[in-house]
Amino acid sequence: MPGMIRIFFFFVVSLLFRVSAEAQSAKPNIIYILADDLGYGDLSCYNSASRIKTPVIDALAREGMMFTDAHSGSSVCSPTRYGILTGRYSWRTRMQEGVLWSYDQPLIPNNRLTVAGFLASQDYATAVVGKWHLGLGWRKTGSRLQAAGSSEGAVSNNSVDLLAPLSAGPTTIGFDYFYGIAASLDIPPYVWIENDKATATSIDTIEERKLPGFWRRGPVGNDFKHEEVLPKIIEKSTAFIQEQASAKKPFFLYIPLTAPHTPILPTSEFTGSSGTTEYGDFTVMTDQLVKRVLDAVKIAGIENNTIIILTSDNGCAPYAGIDALAAMGHQVSGPYRGAKADIWEGGHRVPFIAKWPGKIAPGSTSSKTICLTDLFATVADMLGKSLPDSVAEDSYSILPLLLKKEGFARASTIHHSVFGHFAIRKDNWKLIFAAGSGGWASPNEKKAAELRLPPLQLYDLDTDPGEKINLAFKHSFTVSKLTEEMKAIIENGRSRPGQAQKNDTIVKLYK
Repeated sequence: MPGMIRIFFFFVVSLLFRVSAEAQSAKPNIIYILADDLGYGDLSCYNSASRIKTPVIDALAREGMMFTDAHSGSSVCSPTRYGILTGRYSWRTRMQEGVLWSYDQPLIPNNRLTVAGFLASQDYATAVVGKWHLGLGWRKTGSRLQAAGSSEGAVSNNSVDLLAPLSAGPTTIGFDYFYGIAASLDIPPYVWIENDKATATSIDTIEERKLPGFWRRGPVGNDFKHEEVLPKIIEKSTAFIQEQASAKKPFFLYIPLTAPHTPILPTSEFTGSSGTTEYGDFTVMTDQLVKRVLDAVKIAGIENNTIIILTSDNGCAPYAGIDALAAMGHQVSGPYRGAKADIWEGGHRVPFIAKWPGKIAPGSTSSKTICLTDLFATVADMLGKSLPDSVAEDSYSILPLLLKKEGFARASTIHHSVFGHFAIRKDNWKLIFAAGSGGWASPNEKKAAELRLPPLQLYDLDTDPGEKINLAFKHSFTVSKLTEEMKAIIENGRSRPGQAQKNDTIVKLYK
């Protein structure tokens, strides 16, 4: 009898281990591909009239779900990236306009939980490969390189040792592994960073290069070539996928690409491939490099347990040559007004595609309004976890939309321009707290003041997606209600339901 009990005991224990292993393997791998300055109209699956063909991403859309009303948290780079990783609007921090520069300090403090930190606590391997642009803990010395380009002046009168270990960065806020660059590929310093240290052994200076292959003058590592950066990001990403698949551990891989942002650097293989401009060729190249990531997932045998999301950090940039593309019949923002930096739709309405075999219906679409801040709540929901009130304050789970179920709770979405102008979107209504574009497009705010344009813009996006007819005077009640809601979202320190939180600093609705 004791022998039977022992056998039964070992059977139960082995069964529990087996169940635990199956539960572990059931956790989906998560790959988040973030293009840089890719416009809503730059993908042929979003723009039937597109002169640029993107067959790889088009196929991804056919295999998953396309969102037609997805928005970046800001119409420029750093703020959007903050929102993706924290689930919080960046204008609640010191970053209320603009982007971070070369030697700015980290925007995400070590004590704020990120998507990566949360997933690490759920036994995920976590990695970011690509463009960071959220600030790093550079070491100041006084003997090596003069810092330049700091938007805050935090280190503008000090020197930075680019070869010393970083005191803060991705690996201090939840990522196990980082391989990438500090900021945009046209912003120095130009060094590869692996985990917390540059891979270079010496530093030189590279001179400025003009558009379209533009980059600024600055320090460059002896192992760094601009033309090699995008392919290297893909190479390191696929290697990570293969390693984690072999380890049979769930992983979160965040791939912030450097393209099609400047410098626009299509390789000879893709020169002329789009039949448009070098920007079009670079977009085609980006599309084909995404294929290598998708192929790596298939080869590793993990496709059925991997959710892949592809999106963009904001709209296409004017300096990509959007006027020349428009003359060729290609509209980078599709039917929407404006582009990168603007408060109009072209600044922040972005492509968003999600594929998850067996979970997301192939060829499906969603017209619900979502925001890139929604990643955090979504992955928590996927794992059946709730989030505390002090985390992901502006994040809503889109899992119900992905699975075509009820329960998506986002009621309104806040948009933000490069110069800190707000807009609130609710249902078909969009109220803009600016007289002009709020960004780079004409009329900017100075020009709008000269033209004596109304200080508010209200659009019905159902009937006027191009934001041409300002209805603010005609619908004063709607303006009043949306203004009240906007103020409450600011004052409560959150938009997701829960206990009020504090913003990091004073937030002003009106500039």
